[in-house]
Amino acid sequence: MWSNKKPDTPQAADSQPTNLQTTQPTKVTPAFWQRTTKMNNNVLRPTGAAADRVMARLGSSLHVKGEISGDEDLYIDGTVEGLVHLDERKLTVGATAKLTADVIAGEVIVYGSVKGNVRAKGKIEIKKDGSVNGDLTTAQIFIEDGAYFKGSIEIEKSLGMEGDKNALSRTASAPNTPTAAGAGSKSI
Repeated sequence: MWSNKKPDTPQAADSQPTNLQTTQPTKVTPAFWQRTTKMNNNVLRPTGAAADRVMARLGSSLHVKGEISGDEDLYIDGTVEGLVHLDERKLTVGATAKLTADVIAGEVIVYGSVKGNVRAKGKIEIKKDGSVNGDLTTAQIFIEDGAYFKGSIEIEKSLGMEGDKNALSRTASAPNTPTAAGAGSKSI
């Protein structure tokens, strides 16, 4: 039925000659580069939730005087004088960082030195070699053994509830005198 024999006559080659030269450069079309660039961008820039958490870095040899504001996480190893405003994002103060600045962020982690007031909507962490000289306002505070802190702490249950926060702040800072409604002030 099927034979294992190979025919004795050679098979006819294609009627068109093939070009076997390899010294000619290959032609690369712009579409090829666009596909390649898109693939590389997908590798370098993750999509979804990971893309929203891109972290910028301020190196240890950099010195910034003024205001830093943005909508991405920031890691500072250098020196900053002024204001750092990251709103809902995370600020990490590296071990070699020296901030003489007020800080407003979603979360703040301090390994280095901060001189100024720090306000975080989520939490503030002062690590064992970290140093903060200023007032803290946050919902959660973590201070490790060995960390240095000098200032006051104001714990706000939830910075997302602006109405409750303002009422709580007013009653906490009010003197112990009866209010117009006859109720005494609450202490935290």
